[in-house]
Amino acid sequence: MSAEKTGAAGEQGIKPKEQYVHSVFESIAGKYDLMNDILSFRRHKAWRSFTMRKMAMKRGDTAVDLCCGTCDWSIALAEESGTGQIMGLDFSAGMLEVGRRKVEARGLAQQITLVQGNAMALPFGDNSFDYATIGFGLRNVPDPVQVLNEMKRVVKPGGMVVCLELSKPMKQPFKGLYYFYFEKVLPLLGKLFAKRYEQYKWLPESLALFPDRAQLAAIFRERGLKDVESYPLTGGIAALHIGRKESCND
Repeated sequence: MSAEKTGAAGEQGIKPKEQYVHSVFESIAGKYDLMNDILSFRRHKAWRSFTMRKMAMKRGDTAVDLCCGTCDWSIALAEESGTGQIMGLDFSAGMLEVGRRKVEARGLAQQITLVQGNAMALPFGDNSFDYATIGFGLRNVPDPVQVLNEMKRVVKPGGMVVCLELSKPMKQPFKGLYYFYFEKVLPLLGKLFAKRYEQYKWLPESLALFPDRAQLAAIFRERGLKDVESYPLTGGIAALHIGRKESCND
């Protein structure tokens, strides 16, 4: 399995959305973990724990964590696997630097390899990993379907493609309260705690055109993934999707 570094964010011909999202995450890298806790009321930790239980990793399992950011999920994957190699990939050097410090502090530098690269064109061979994960990153890429195709490509037959992402509550009055918080309050909290307003205004904008839970599950199936499961989390403000790559036994 090869893993070569790619400076996707600086390549010529980069798409405007990629360039903008890259600038957003570069600017908030130092405050990203704090803001995750504040803006999700620390629920992102419970969502990740639920996801890890559903994944049921075994000792020695390998994984690639796309849009790994500051590496909380990469670290959880490494600790659950115990000995398996984990690749963390992100296009933001600033986010990876924060993640690298956390990985080293946990003594996991030999188990976790961090790569600066593009989730739409993964620098890994076919059938390389037991799991491919993406946490709160699929809505930020220019082409979510292409990213899912890449995730499916790099997992082994029978391997899992796993997406943990913000979603869209469907029931009132919670739906109305959520969108008020997400669109009006969240950017103000970003300005207060991270000194960034426009960057946190981007978050609700990034969700507006993103598929809802049922639509994303349908996309998983359209990509040829099997046994697709989807779970609403905290009233539907987030969702977990899991699909399995077809194996020779199917």
